[in-house]
Amino acid sequence: MESQSAISVYADTSVFGGVFDDEFKDASEAFVDAVTMGRFSLVTSELVRQEIMAAPEGVRRLFDDLLAVARIATVTEKAIQLQQAYLNAGIVSERFALDALHVAVATVANASMIVSWNFRHIVNFQKIPKYNAVNKLHGYGDIAIYSPLEVIGNEDEDV
Repeated sequence: MESQSAISVYADTSVFGGVFDDEFKDASEAFVDAVTMGRFSLVTSELVRQEIMAAPEGVRRLFDDLLAVARIATVTEKAIQLQQAYLNAGIVSERFALDALHVAVATVANASMIVSWNFRHIVNFQKIPKYNAVNKLHGYGDIAIYSPLEVIGNEDEDV
């Protein structure tokens, strides 16, 4: 059940796979639980759906189960233009263009944040301000980018 105050969170492919990875399992499962409890409003994309098709069956099943509570963002011309702006700015190289596309799709879809286990090209303290600088240049707002571990927090803490 999605609450009115749920934060819209774009989850990339790594988050779904993280549920089945010993290193990322606990935080990934806690994130999925937060989604199913309505703390987060899940946003994912056709790009994630395509990448998940090559994943193991458990990952595909989890993704399919979460589709019932997810909003699927499409790869639009605006997202492709923003991706190209990230590439032109040198945030990532052409080789990692799909990582830039995840950020662009999430931004254009107005997600409040991205969660990912991709520390090299997405959840990276040097790249996040660059993504947001390009976003501003193209008329978009900032997007927060975190690992699932950073967003699950402690439910008992006062904010």
